Amino acid sequence: MNVRAALAEADARLRAVSATPRLDAELLMAHALGFTREALLLGGLERAAPPSFEELVERRLAHEPVAYITGRRAFWTIELTVGPGVLIPRPDSETLIEAALAGFGDAGPATILDLGTGPGTLLLAALDQWPQARGLGIDRSETALAVAARNADRLGLAARARFARGDWAEGIGERFDLILCNPPYVETEAPLPPDVSEWEPAEALFAGADGLDAYRRLAPGLGGLLAPGGMACLELGAGQAEAAAALFAREGFTTSSRNDLNGVARCLVLRLAA
Repeated sequence: MNVRAALAEADARLRAVSATPRLDAELLMAHALGFTREALLLGGLERAAPPSFEELVERRLAHEPVAYITGRRAFWTIELTVGPGVLIPRPDSETLIEAALAGFGDAGPATILDLGTGPGTLLLAALDQWPQARGLGIDRSETALAVAARNADRLGLAARARFARGDWAEGIGERFDLILCNPPYVETEAPLPPDVSEWEPAEALFAGADGLDAYRRLAPGLGGLLAPGGMACLELGAGQAEAAAALFAREGFTTSSRNDLNGVARCLVLRLAA
């Protein structure tokens, strides 16, 4: 069977488990061949399908995320190594980088803090955006921190990125021009697709009955980490903008929000009131 036929067959099979079956099949085939997806589509469709492709499809049929199968995920201008134990980067989170870019422009911040860094997603994307900046990524997971450090090294950013184990803002004695954070914000009882609920780390997803527990933890300590004139960008769950903003307003922040590409208020932008 050639690649074209194998992709068509996998597309049909993956419809049972994926909203993007053709894309999944193409990414898995490209991985099996050692190609980029673009190279696959431009010149690889008539070659023989590799035997390893079937195993990859079976893993996807068991709801394993494509990013875990291939071991990588594109985000902003970088590609990150990912795997079990770390949250998979999502396009919605790019809204935080867009908000920061709107706030700082090309000059950018000098110092960046990423709370709950996971595989280094937001910190490394920001450092790639602003080559003069330096930053610190905090996470409670040793697994995530190890992946983040490897990503920084692979991307040539290790000299400007530090990673440390921590619990949100506790014990950090520095102030930063830009704070980025994608906290858990899913309600404890919210239904999630098996790709997420059965594979990604629960501690990076769930935040109490209303999904706001992480914001409650963050709000009292965030002001002490922000340098004068700085800003913080926090990711929001759908419908959480008003409730989350109120928590930070009570701590002296001015708040605004930025929508993602689907029109959902996805980023809470915080500045300390003058």
